Amino acid sequence: MNSKIVRTALITCLLVSAQFCQASANSKTNGLQEDSALQVYLPREVAIKDDCLRLGQVSIIRGKESLVAKASEITLGRFSVPGQEIIIDRPMVLSRLACNGIPASKVTLTGAEKIRVKQQRQTIKGNEFVELASSFLKKNPPGRSVCRWDPIRTPTDLVITGEGKDIKLSPRLAPSGARDQAKVQTVVLADGKQIGAREVTFRLKYNCRRAVTLVEIGAGTVISSDNVKIENTISSHPEPADWSPPYGLIARRRVPANTVLSPHMVGPAKPTVIVGRNQNVVIRIEKPGLLVTAIGTTMQDGRAGEYIKVRNVDSQRIILTRVNEDGTVEPVF
Repeated sequence: MNSKIVRTALITCLLVSAQFCQASANSKTNGLQEDSALQVYLPREVAIKDDCLRLGQVSIIRGKESLVAKASEITLGRFSVPGQEIIIDRPMVLSRLACNGIPASKVTLTGAEKIRVKQQRQTIKGNEFVELASSFLKKNPPGRSVCRWDPIRTPTDLVITGEGKDIKLSPRLAPSGARDQAKVQTVVLADGKQIGAREVTFRLKYNCRRAVTLVEIGAGTVISSDNVKIENTISSHPEPADWSPPYGLIARRRVPANTVLSPHMVGPAKPTVIVGRNQNVVIRIEKPGLLVTAIGTTMQDGRAGEYIKVRNVDSQRIILTRVNEDGTVEPVF
């Protein structure tokens, strides 16, 4: 056989083999690219049963099986209160995929720009009514000094019959006969019609101030910032509207250190004695067009505004009088 023909045949075989190998490599590369690509379709609206949102629940995902499984389990949020709607957009989906090791270059998004996600349910749990009512009070506190509210009891579950209903929950404050309680009534609407309601009662806690003794205070001691400090505390009852530090009041009895002062422990300082016992005073009766005076002897000490007994010197009669600020006394008839 001619050697030239043999060389030509060999070269041709090598060229065909190289083209075949190149085609096989290209096929494998395209296959890898297809396997690594992820296609995610986003619908406009989705209703799910769970509290936790996962990408696989709110979209249609295609691609390599292992990659689809990984992407399907990526969380996108959680329903915090009944009736809540969550909006998920494309940037959020790409961000969550990237955080889980799937870059945007490997993802193709189709469908809607945003997904409106609602919760599909047939039973609303009692604790969900509590959470919704608590969230309502946080936005609409029943008083300026209210700092906390604790549910007294959990209402019963509400079972909803029928499919495909648009369920909405509308909380509102309900009248309460107790000052330290608040009631929230949640009305449940299905397709705009009320199908039930649940009420949650909370026990309220208030921000208050209190006076605490720094040292032991003896009876008759004047209360001041030197022997008493003002603390912030939480109470089951609201602070009185006229509350003020008890400075200037007098301790009615001995009060140990680190004691919370209560109203019965202190009182106003007594005015000074204007007339003393067995002192001669002027008994004065004054009316329009009439002024009568007499001399009397007091039978007890007297301060302005107090009522004391006085003996009339002329008649020796004992009468009840009121002490005036100028030291005279006025008979009480």
